[in-house]
Amino acid sequence: MERYLHDVAIALESILANKIKSILTALGIIFGVAAVISMLAIGNGAQQEILEQMKMVGVNNIIIQPVIESQETKAEESFQTTNKYSPGLTMADLLTIKSTIPVINSISPQITKDTYVVQSGIRRSAKLYGVEPAFFNLFNIAMLSGRIFSEHQLKHGLPVCIISEDVAMRFFSSIDVCGKKIKSGHVWLKIVAVAEKRSVGESTGKLGLSTGQDVIYIPVQTMLLRFENRALITAADLKKNENNDGQNNKVARSNYNQLDKIIVQVSETEELKPVTEIISRILKRRHLDVEDFEVIIPELLLKQQQRTKDIFNIVLGAIAGISLLVGGIGIMNIMLASVLERIKEIGTRMALGATRKDIVVQFIAESTIISISGGLIGIILGFVLSALVTRFADILTIVSPGSVFVAFGISVGVGIIFGYMPAQRAAQQDPVVSLRSE
Repeated sequence: MERYLHDVAIALESILANKIKSILTALGIIFGVAAVISMLAIGNGAQQEILEQMKMVGVNNIIIQPVIESQETKAEESFQTTNKYSPGLTMADLLTIKSTIPVINSISPQITKDTYVVQSGIRRSAKLYGVEPAFFNLFNIAMLSGRIFSEHQLKHGLPVCIISEDVAMRFFSSIDVCGKKIKSGHVWLKIVAVAEKRSVGESTGKLGLSTGQDVIYIPVQTMLLRFENRALITAADLKKNENNDGQNNKVARSNYNQLDKIIVQVSETEELKPVTEIISRILKRRHLDVEDFEVIIPELLLKQQQRTKDIFNIVLGAIAGISLLVGGIGIMNIMLASVLERIKEIGTRMALGATRKDIVVQFIAESTIISISGGLIGIILGFVLSALVTRFADILTIVSPGSVFVAFGISVGVGIIFGYMPAQRAAQQDPVVSLRSE
């Protein structure tokens, strides 16, 4: 054992005597390990975000929303072919879906309106959501204080609201604000509860959950009675329509939908696709064959997104693995060159009694020490790169102990495997020939 420790000590002395060459040899390992750790961290972060988003959008949810950007064109085409317009997404659609499909577990409308909030002389922009109590269960939103809307408040469209935690802390510096009032637009609303803060990504917002911080929830009837009901034809709409009489009867309003979304939850995952097909048929019939809506299954979309990210992460991991392979080849090449440079040293050691095994141990120890050192530096660099990605690219990264262990294990393996050939080459040197060489 002491003999092998002596061989390792000689290898360490050789590395310290050639610091620059040793550092250059380790660069491939350093960047390879750092790349593996940072890429796996990005992959873990992406997976965590997907899981959180799946939890936030709710299990077995279906999102129905209008296709606003093409409504005007589709309505005009429909009028030219059938002389009929689609009524858009309405509360009547929601009631029909609810009464027709028995496997629906829960359902809620959603109307979104940009507004401003005024309290104690402070004014800020906010999102106003017209919803029903089921909305909070659909998206797993808990109440920090107070209670959700009562049936009486919902039915009569009373001026009550549930504010998000951000609004409570911004305007009142406390979540214990039930019974107080806050002004949204031109209406004073009584606060009945405070909902937990939700921090979600942009893609989740597209699937039905608000990405904004300042959110105020009100009963859907309150929204329709006191704020906005796009299904009603106003005097302004009639005036616009008169102005457009000479323009092929073009639709005056690009968004004539009473609702912005309908969120449906079914009991079992297996029922998602059949229910989606039934909903599409119901809405197509009610909208007079004008397909001005889309039905989205968030869970399936998120799973597809996860698969895409997994494939991307596999590609990145493969590239990082190639970096380690290139680093190993670099070690082998430099160690082979080192053998040729140190023939005299090898001959002297063997003349003094070193065996071929001692020479093998020495050179393998050199490559392994370089790899381990490079691996440790690479681990530190991997943590730094992950932190920089999170800070500047706003991408969640999670460095797992498993990725560190794998990257470090590969770096050690690379040192031993790619150091073996140069070690064997050195051990096969004839001591007599080695001592005679210049």
